[in-house]
Amino acid sequence: MTETVERFIVTGIVQGVFYRKWTKATADGLGLRGFVRNRSDGSVEAVLAGDQSRLDAFAEAARAGPDAAAVESVARSPADRSDVDGYERAEIADDA
Repeated sequence: MTETVERFIVTGIVQGVFYRKWTKATADGLGLRGFVRNRSDGSVEAVLAGDQSRLDAFAEAARAGPDAAAVESVARSPADRSDVDGYERAEIADDA
């Protein structure tokens, strides 16, 4: 398996609606590793590593999120492998 690392920035009503907890559970279910955290601008950031098809599945799911969320956009970009060093599964990280 070739591992890809991507950064996802999710905007909309995504803080205070259990989006990070939902992201962790979704990423774990897809076998991805990395972290998710709130950002000071009100968005949620996830940096995840795994097979490209699983990252694609995560991106699709992230557009919906948990029931209480109102996602406006999900931006994807390549991330550095060192960003996920030490992560064996998805974890909720300290806010940025």
